[in-house]
Amino acid sequence: MPEAAAPSFVRRWCKELAIVSALLVTLLGPFLLKPRQSTVSSKAERKLVIVTPHPERLRAEFGQAFVRYWKEKTGETVAVDWRVPGGTSEIAVMLKSEFSAAFQLYWTQALGQVWSPSIAQNFMNPKAPVDDPARQAFLKSSVGVGFDVFFGGGAYDFQIQSEAGTLVAQNGPGTGIPALRQKHPVWFGEQGIPEMVSGEPFRDGKDRWVACCLSSFGIVFNRDVLHRLGIEKDPAQWRDLADPRFYGQLALADPGRSATVTKAFEMLIQQEMQEAIARLTQNPGNLKNAQEIEAAGVREGWRNGMNLIQRISANARYFSDSSSKIPLDVARGDAAAGMCIDYYGRSTEEETRRPDGTSRIGFIMPVGGSSVSVDPIAMFRGAPEAELATAFIEFVLSDAGQKIWAYRAGTPGGPTRSALRRLAARKNFYSPENLALMSDAAEMPYEKAKAFTYHPEWTASAFSTLRFLIRVMCVDTHQEQKKAWHTLITHHQPQRAVEVFHELTSIRYDLAIGDITKVVRSRDKVAETRLARTLGDTFRNNYEIAYDLARQGE
Repeated sequence: MPEAAAPSFVRRWCKELAIVSALLVTLLGPFLLKPRQSTVSSKAERKLVIVTPHPERLRAEFGQAFVRYWKEKTGETVAVDWRVPGGTSEIAVMLKSEFSAAFQLYWTQALGQVWSPSIAQNFMNPKAPVDDPARQAFLKSSVGVGFDVFFGGGAYDFQIQSEAGTLVAQNGPGTGIPALRQKHPVWFGEQGIPEMVSGEPFRDGKDRWVACCLSSFGIVFNRDVLHRLGIEKDPAQWRDLADPRFYGQLALADPGRSATVTKAFEMLIQQEMQEAIARLTQNPGNLKNAQEIEAAGVREGWRNGMNLIQRISANARYFSDSSSKIPLDVARGDAAAGMCIDYYGRSTEEETRRPDGTSRIGFIMPVGGSSVSVDPIAMFRGAPEAELATAFIEFVLSDAGQKIWAYRAGTPGGPTRSALRRLAARKNFYSPENLALMSDAAEMPYEKAKAFTYHPEWTASAFSTLRFLIRVMCVDTHQEQKKAWHTLITHHQPQRAVEVFHELTSIRYDLAIGDITKVVRSRDKVAETRLARTLGDTFRNNYEIAYDLARQGE
């Protein structure tokens, strides 16, 4: 190499080295700088993989407690590997993807069959023909995706996964809920966790899932903001949130992201149905018998409930992707009130409590407007650690696990950092000794459940449809809806404008549970998208007309 060329070569080499180094720093930096806080210990002898939507503090309490319990019982060191892809909707998408990939490999490699779109469509479809070969092969298989336990969500989510086949009663003899039922029969009886309470399922009749704690939906509110808005009384019922004074001051979560949020709206509708039936029972008019009264009341209640949801939605600042954001915004004063699950509301009230015991934050469960529902736990098909999965479910249902849910922080057996403010699932856990140490001893969920009876025959078949309808009626059209509602408020709600705003002919009860539900359940995304566009355009048009009519005072 000529002497003069050397410096040029060196400069070029140094420049390229600098570029490569910068790329390496960019790629490896996040890993090098990541804190050493993995939940999986390199010294662990076994690993339990848990899929959950639960927040970090709950994961920490149960993870650490179970690791200690298993070490004391067996001498083994176990690591809990938490998988948190998001809410239950994101979890459902992940499970569909993971099980599809796993079953495709099993179908083509182990069984030597040809993969096709119809196989992909049917193997997890509970409505596939009984003799469908892919469906039968999946249900008879031990195909897994490396997950052991599904921990947290709603009964609807768990039932959907159970019917699809991703959740199972057992993975071999001596595992799963059937083994626990045999070992602890009282836990699964009427004094433990009944199969049904006031119309709500508390465990699966085929032992594929079981409640591990109880919850309900309610209203979290900020008294300081209420007073600023001129609202002197605390909200007590869902319909209180439709007060025009709440315009732009409500915090709501997107039901499309969470089944528990959808459940709250379903309870609102069911309350309207029950009240309509009660009115018609007193004044039946031309209705001849109880069956006709019920049918008419259900339709009237559906209409009233959906109209109420419209007004509550129109008062909302936003629809959040995260239900945990609601109480935070209310506590900060960014919203006056919001709909949230009970433990978020109660925890926020506790965190803002003054020395004298009062708080600017309140939480109420509308009496007669919210059922007590469950937060379940289950084992996945093909769980690599079926024994550990069974042991974790047993621990969560045991006295030790129920104490973590319900006890005050720092009490013997209770959570270590802060109270979880959850309600124990087992009825026989509500003894005087345990009640004395509970964070929410006065709640008594099995007693409160008597105030509301859930009727699945009215709305359960349209649960996914309700998500879809709230999206097209409120979420996707929120700006047009808010604009119309604000104009209605400022122009004293002219009758004709209000009627157009509340027009629901396109989603009346019979259509909702009939043709619309068929499309939503068909898994035909093209048809669903087309229907969403049609209905969305209908509501946008209604809101625009209502806006114009209100401005004209009509």
